[in-house]
Amino acid sequence: MHHQLQDERVQGLLDDLRLTRPDHYTLVQAVRQIILDMAPGIVEEVKYGGILFGILQPFCGVFVYSNHITIEFSDGAKLPDQFGMLAGQGKLRRHIKLNQLEDVSIKQLPHFIELASHQNTCDSA
Repeated sequence: MHHQLQDERVQGLLDDLRLTRPDHYTLVQAVRQIILDMAPGIVEEVKYGGILFGILQPFCGVFVYSNHITIEFSDGAKLPDQFGMLAGQGKLRRHIKLNQLEDVSIKQLPHFIELASHQNTCDSA
């Protein structure tokens, strides 16, 4: 089953990105695919200038900057970080910065997305 875009705002953000930053667009689409394939029922919405992904509540978001994109984990401070990839000093959030497509695997992104999505469903159940 293919995931439908949740709303036109997500499509609009992606269309703008494809036109203005094709390199970032490719990276964002790769990350979206990993997240949306992680579990059934994941929804996405445009919020805070990025795309948030959630099941019962948001567990991560993708944000585009001029030279990179970041994956922000809402409750990232609670995630085990055996690879030492999570950045940020805040009370709750942590993020992973991606500069190129290879960073998705180099920085173990699917691993962290899976942890965050499981944390989200367990905490909320």
